[in-house]
Amino acid sequence: MKKTIFFVLVASLFTGQLMGQQEAQYTQYMYNTLAINPAYAGSRGGLSIAGLHRSQWVGLDGAPVTQTLNAHSPVGERVGIGLSIINDNIGNGTSQETSFDGIFSYTIPVSVDGNLSFGLKAGGHLLNIDLSRLQNQDPTFNTGQQVVVDNKFSPNFGLGAYYYTDTFYAGISAPNILETEHFDSSGQNANLLARERLNFYIISGIVRELSEDFKFKPAVLLRGVSGAPLQVDLSANFMYQEKFTLGAAYRFGAAWSALAGYQLNDSLMLGLAYDKETTELGSTAFNNGSFEVFLRYEVFNLSAKEKTTMPRRVLTPRFF
Repeated sequence: MKKTIFFVLVASLFTGQLMGQQEAQYTQYMYNTLAINPAYAGSRGGLSIAGLHRSQWVGLDGAPVTQTLNAHSPVGERVGIGLSIINDNIGNGTSQETSFDGIFSYTIPVSVDGNLSFGLKAGGHLLNIDLSRLQNQDPTFNTGQQVVVDNKFSPNFGLGAYYYTDTFYAGISAPNILETEHFDSSGQNANLLARERLNFYIISGIVRELSEDFKFKPAVLLRGVSGAPLQVDLSANFMYQEKFTLGAAYRFGAAWSALAGYQLNDSLMLGLAYDKETTELGSTAFNNGSFEVFLRYEVFNLSAKEKTTMPRRVLTPRFF
């Protein structure tokens, strides 16, 4: 039954055009911001290295698995640079995409405590689609096609803008501008099999200090892409004594999520998330939800004067 459901899902993706989810999905987007907005580079004030692993629909054979690795840092007062790597695998290698991008941002102070950053990323991705892997798992499943895209490299670039203070942020971005078209490489026909779609993101969040020990941060993410409904993610997180974070999120029409985080020390943060699908697929007994693990390491290079006058910059990590 697991394989049957998996084959139905994948087969639906490859009918005519590839119209399924193309850009990776994150529940902990509020910590993995660089993956969706290049203007975020350098905004944390020091070297920040973060990795995320997402296993979607655990227990369902061939379900999506995603890993991200990004690093960014300010260079001077206004320039930020970064690197982002994303690997997305669906169907045990049936569809695999790895993207890698260099990132540049420039920040303009617009008020006493407000900054507006503009970001640009450029790089590309390797796409591999191998429908024969379906038949390897079940010889009775006949795709009628051979390898359609074989580690094809496609360049791309993205843009973003990001405004932030110590307690508020808002951003808009399009991480991948070019709508690359992929064709059958077997030479049997010239049918269009996959087309990259332009995704737009809007993110925002605000931090409120409820007491000396508690902070509250609601956040929202909107994602729009042609041919699909608008995705709306709402989240609410509470931070206790600058160390423990606990929250919940709702992806409209898709999933409920639980989030937890722990600031292990001044440099290291661990984040966990669990999604429970509200769709028809989520109500079945063939998957155990989706899991994310996030780890971030940061180094703040402060001068002796800064350490004396701004100790909270290190001791109280920013909530976003």
